[in-house]
Amino acid sequence: MHDGILVEFAEVLLLAAALGGVAILLRQPLIIAFIAVGIIVGPTGADLISESEAWDLLAATGISLLLFVVGLRLDLDEIRATGPVALITGLGQVLFTSAIGFGLALALGLSAVPALYVAVALTFSSTIIIVKLLSDKREIDSLHGRIAVGFLIVQDIVVVLVMIAISALSVEGADPVREGILVVVRGIAMVGGIYLAMRFVVPWLFAILARQQELLVLGAIAWAMALAVGGEMMGFSTEVGAFLAGVSLASTRFRDAIGARLVSLRDFLLLFFFVTLGAGLDLSLLGNQIVPAILLSLFVLIGNPLIVLAIMAVMGYRARTGFLAGLTVAQISEFSLILGALGLSVGHIDDDVMALITLVGLITIGTSTYLILYSHVIWERVAPLLARFERATPYREQESDISRLRVNVIVLGLGRFGGALARRLLETNHRVLAIDFDPAVVRSWNADGVSVRYGDVEDPELYESLPLDVDWIVSSLPTLSTNLHLLEVLRWRSFAGRIALTAHTEHAARVLTEHDADLVLVPFVEAAAHAAAYITGDESLDYAPAHAAVGWSEGDDFVEADD
Repeated sequence: MHDGILVEFAEVLLLAAALGGVAILLRQPLIIAFIAVGIIVGPTGADLISESEAWDLLAATGISLLLFVVGLRLDLDEIRATGPVALITGLGQVLFTSAIGFGLALALGLSAVPALYVAVALTFSSTIIIVKLLSDKREIDSLHGRIAVGFLIVQDIVVVLVMIAISALSVEGADPVREGILVVVRGIAMVGGIYLAMRFVVPWLFAILARQQELLVLGAIAWAMALAVGGEMMGFSTEVGAFLAGVSLASTRFRDAIGARLVSLRDFLLLFFFVTLGAGLDLSLLGNQIVPAILLSLFVLIGNPLIVLAIMAVMGYRARTGFLAGLTVAQISEFSLILGALGLSVGHIDDDVMALITLVGLITIGTSTYLILYSHVIWERVAPLLARFERATPYREQESDISRLRVNVIVLGLGRFGGALARRLLETNHRVLAIDFDPAVVRSWNADGVSVRYGDVEDPELYESLPLDVDWIVSSLPTLSTNLHLLEVLRWRSFAGRIALTAHTEHAARVLTEHDADLVLVPFVEAAAHAAAYITGDESLDYAPAHAAVGWSEGDDFVEADD
């Protein structure tokens, strides 16, 4: 038996690695590859899986760890950082998508309870996939990226509440009101017990475990699984218990260390959930659900972004920001599949409905990946069609008096280098306007009395609202393509001032110089040269790079560099 399951294990892992490689080449999430593996090795395929209990245990552990990590990284500051837009957009999208999805499901012939499951499944988007794609595009800290992360957190909270509700309604023949009251009472007792543990046990215990990193991770997994089992014993699901275990550690100083080490294990174990999900699918059922799945997928791919776009337009955001944020919800998530599996296990839905949810997941996840990757290109094509969503009055992203500010330097990007540069300019009495795409950074600098506004350098509409009669525009952003785009746009707009750009490599510096940037700043190279000169006392090591056409003076102004 042991040899048999080891062989199965090896076969599945090899196939998963192979199809995962194909998915990467096609720029697709691994979820699709893993479900395909399940279909191939399942009863409708090669029928390679025999020890189903072992696979189910690995799948359940993966789901519990997923919810644990979600709870561990639950950061309400992400919602606060984007203001009410994350909360209102998140809840609004869930409500509107559920209501419209419920009507569509009923129109497709589903009864009330299965239609409700399908409708709710359509509302959740994949945090894992979206964060990965936005990070790859370096848009995770952009305005639309921050908003997307904010309402994804709202969705994660909603899905946990839905699972709690399912737990309350899963007792056959029980009075829903009575069960609801019992769930509330048990929930208060469980949360109260976890709170006491957080105050008196968890900090002390994990301070000891943290002395060895391996023991810290083991302790975190043990805590997650213990509360997962406790959640099931209290009448909830294991997922809810694991989520609360993560929340209990979210406020500790160990959460980042734990989360960083559990992500890979979580992703590995989730493989088995998607494999078992695919193995449980009947291909004949998938065939029967193609037409309904296509219709529901079109609603998710088109309707969900439009819902987010409309909500954000009402709140005062530009159509472009609403569109880019809306594309992130153009798919259903792993939570939708988990929710469907939970409904199947308690008898609320049958295999046909589960097949429908899974097929919608495959279609929307696969398609939305390309929508997010090519979001800016798509926006350029559809912008004229979405003009009605544009605000007639000044939108929330733009201060109404920005165009009238009398500034002489615009700084793009307030990271470590850009922030220090902006402060130095302010200290030397320059009139500075700064642009950044991190809402939290904008709020923090504005609170200090500095003129900062939201903005995406790659957004062509940004430059329409900027005072371009300044002496200098300084980009602290190190991305070569972004800086080349900036040069192109400013020249097209006949910018008469000077342009300073930042590069992190000599190659990028040479390219920017060849494109006639007035000043190229290479912070790491120049800082290293200054440090070497100071340490050795050899002033010859302190040099101005040859690619810099002009330099930065020690006084109040930019001046021509000495040759």
